[in-house]
Amino acid sequence: MIHQYKNNGYNIVLDVNSGSVHVVDDLVYDIISLYEKNTPDDIIRKLCGKYEKADILEGLEEVGQLKSDEVLFTEDVYKDYIIDFKKRPTVVKALCLHIAHDCNLACKYCFAEEGEYHGRRALMSYEVGKKALDFLIANSGNRVNLEVDFFGGEPLMNFDVVKQLVAYGRSQEKLHNKKFRFTLTTNGVLLNDDVMEFANKEMSNVVLSVDGRKEVHDKMRPFRNGKGSYDLIMPKFVQMAESRNQTNYYVRGTFTHYNTDFAADVLSLADMGFKQISVEPVVASPEEPYAITPEDVPVICEEYDKLAKEMIKREDVGRGFNFFHFMIDLTGGPCVAKRLSGCGSGTEYLAVTPWGDFYPCHQFVGQEEFLMGNVDDGIVNTAIRDEFKLCNVYAKDKCRQCFARFYCSGGCAANAWNFNHSITDAYDVGCDLMRKRVECAIMIKAAEAEREGE
Repeated sequence: MIHQYKNNGYNIVLDVNSGSVHVVDDLVYDIISLYEKNTPDDIIRKLCGKYEKADILEGLEEVGQLKSDEVLFTEDVYKDYIIDFKKRPTVVKALCLHIAHDCNLACKYCFAEEGEYHGRRALMSYEVGKKALDFLIANSGNRVNLEVDFFGGEPLMNFDVVKQLVAYGRSQEKLHNKKFRFTLTTNGVLLNDDVMEFANKEMSNVVLSVDGRKEVHDKMRPFRNGKGSYDLIMPKFVQMAESRNQTNYYVRGTFTHYNTDFAADVLSLADMGFKQISVEPVVASPEEPYAITPEDVPVICEEYDKLAKEMIKREDVGRGFNFFHFMIDLTGGPCVAKRLSGCGSGTEYLAVTPWGDFYPCHQFVGQEEFLMGNVDDGIVNTAIRDEFKLCNVYAKDKCRQCFARFYCSGGCAANAWNFNHSITDAYDVGCDLMRKRVECAIMIKAAEAEREGE
């Protein structure tokens, strides 16, 4: 399977199954577009009015060599692999601890309903969190590195328990030959010097929630009294990023129908000195006024192009930054299992409520049909786990002919469920935007290669 496109002056050809990327001239680009369905003579005849015959013959030889080298028009070798992949034992490697089903903001697009998740306000006790960590250790098999994200609501509303659980996790590492990688997601309202000091010592990553420009952020992320939160949190976020040497954190925002010009929000964060930035499209019911609409997609795609070009310019003058959705590894990247199945929700990754219930991920919390078990009894509803275990790019009709399938791994199961009531379907708007992000990410890699003379 081949995907060809032009972006920012580059002719890019992606060989989907091998992951090989080729930046080619116009002649080779045109030959590749005709190669599979035409004979060499047909190609010569079709291109002769545009190019010299000798050049066409040389281009045909080049394309033929690339095919022989198995970096162009390669076969899909993963279809059979997925059969064995489905039989693999389930090993849990990550938990999302809902340390607080409560929040001090009233974000208008919050899927967690101001932290309540279709239920009640609650804080996780140390005892429940300890049982969750014990479950993770016991069900992680031989895996050494384990991940725990302190999530909410707003986790800093239960910061003492966060500290206790980190201490407990550290006390178990040598006993069980495990290493915990803790992360924290916060809106910044309760962020202070003590929290920063603790986070810099214990948290492998910190996610700082901010939507970009002040007017955009304050519109969607106010306090419950309607007052904006931007002026309070931003000095703290700048301090946090600097204290971590501009690594191992993200400022993470959400853009909506109200700010489809979100590139300006990304650049406003970059102008403040942030080097690790993620601004993502809201996922919301079409009835919501802030939801991304199909009509927004072309505008958003243009914004991704604009942002990618600006990032290249800034990198050239020493003002570069990372944008999460444009980060792509073309030489190594995730293992095959990861590329086929994605985040591992419902199998390798679980969410834990304040009272200890297990769900496939944080976005399913509160949907009782996805309740899998609890910290006392373990996974009771194994049917849900088995259903998620079979969720991969070959189980999704919409993925089979999509060039981006090995980069998005089939997309988000929660989005697929919420829009189509099936975890093996796909959220169409999200797919359109993902394809554009992959194209931009590869184009940026082409620019980097050109800069380095490769």
